[in-house]
Amino acid sequence: MFRRVRRSGTATATATATALTTALVAAAAALVLTASTSTSAAAATAPGFLAGTDLPPHPTSPWYPGAVTAGLPESAPFCLEGVLPAAGSWHRVFGTEYDTGAVQVSVRSSSPSAAAKLAGVLERKVAACAADWLRATPGGTASWQDYGALPVEEGAHVYGVHTSIPESEPGVHLYGIGRDGSTVTVVQWGEMGDLSHAPVAAFKKTTTKAVNKLNP
Repeated sequence: MFRRVRRSGTATATATATALTTALVAAAAALVLTASTSTSAAAATAPGFLAGTDLPPHPTSPWYPGAVTAGLPESAPFCLEGVLPAAGSWHRVFGTEYDTGAVQVSVRSSSPSAAAKLAGVLERKVAACAADWLRATPGGTASWQDYGALPVEEGAHVYGVHTSIPESEPGVHLYGIGRDGSTVTVVQWGEMGDLSHAPVAAFKKTTTKAVNKLNP
């Protein structure tokens, strides 16, 4: 009888330990699932984007904003081909009744440090764009301008790039690259012309608004 009692106690202790282990494993799995779901939900939420009225005003046309869309635009922004990641990206394309257009691409990175690295890559790519374009375009002319940093959130920077080939209209582009937490945004504005025609002051305001509208 004594032995039966001991066996019963051992069996009960074993069952209790097994139940406790199962409960702990289930709790850990639930925590992992919750964290995974939260991460997925954050990744599925679009950052805040510019409105058409946030862009430099066009003298004779309103801006027509497209929908905020997950992924990269069909055509990569000039100077940024191959460097914007598709994962975590959202974009919005803006047009006018003329040749002036713009696009904003925002990327939710895995961490603030990853976002800082991406912003650095984008800035270096734009700064090297004129020289890279000249090497690939014999007979063309190009120039660029660093318009400086902006004091918004984790920082932003504005650049200008001008390109031209013989017997063709020249093109001018402005770039605003900024970061708020783990989210990076780049705004590209472009039209025919050169850097002397670029609305730099208005575009700096656009870039500041773009960064302020992000929800990291």
